[in-house]
Amino acid sequence: MKKLLVCLLIVSVLFSALSVCALAEDGENYETGDAALDDPRNADGIGENELLVVSFGTSFNDSRRLTIGGIEGALAAAFPDWSVRRGFTSQIIIDHVKSRDGECIDNVGEALERAAANGVKTLVVQPTHLMDGFEYNDLMDELASYADAFERVSLGDPLLTSDDDFSRVADAIVAATREYDDGKTAVCFMGHGTEADSNAVYARMQQVLRDKGCTNCYIGTVEAEPSVYDVLAAVQSGGYRRVVLEPLMIVAGDHANNDMAGDEEDSWKSVFEGAGFEVVCVLRGLGELEDIQTLFAEHARAAIDALN
Repeated sequence: MKKLLVCLLIVSVLFSALSVCALAEDGENYETGDAALDDPRNADGIGENELLVVSFGTSFNDSRRLTIGGIEGALAAAFPDWSVRRGFTSQIIIDHVKSRDGECIDNVGEALERAAANGVKTLVVQPTHLMDGFEYNDLMDELASYADAFERVSLGDPLLTSDDDFSRVADAIVAATREYDDGKTAVCFMGHGTEADSNAVYARMQQVLRDKGCTNCYIGTVEAEPSVYDVLAAVQSGGYRRVVLEPLMIVAGDHANNDMAGDEEDSWKSVFEGAGFEVVCVLRGLGELEDIQTLFAEHARAAIDALN
């Protein structure tokens, strides 16, 4: 009996060690929220008019519900005669959420197949992408391959397209961080960045903020320019004591939680703390902001109007 207990104890320890290794390898040893609260919007019975909301996606359940789900909910409220459905472009995220939480989210091809099988005649696709970059162009190509499956198809613009878009997004992020405008705090927004020409949206947004007199607001990226060190240099030259970090991304997912607010030595938080700043991290995606949701609804309205 004693030997059996020892064996069971050894097995238990080994299982725990393997579980820890699996979490470390997966990079997810933290809680992201209850997936059951999220609506994957993958039901059939769509009807003839569908509004397909396409996002890159995130495996952070709470952020997905508040950001992508918030945008989808705003579109559903704005267009009650349309069936709002969801499609993600990241198959890795789709597979991860299904494996971990049992939530099934359509990729774009599956969402388009669902629409065709349900007899949708008019399809409007509204992306939640920040810019007209690689993801948006890939979406255009995939949608074009299904053009014959529907009578009418229209694609909405990404968030930052027109001069008015840039102005309104700037107003939205400034309003959302107004509590930190005390003359001693720099507000730094972290975008993703891209190798595409569309990376210029970050410099353009920085200029829009400057033109509006928001001299304490700075824009940087994770994977392109400006880098965190470019932003750090600018903040240091401004004589600030405190730094607020917030993602300039639709969701507050992996990049926001790790590259921005993580404890690794190369995270934005660590870089600014290492330079002597007090750091406050705001894990809020753009999709949570009502003004951003309204802007996406207006883009969807323009796409619908373009059908007439």
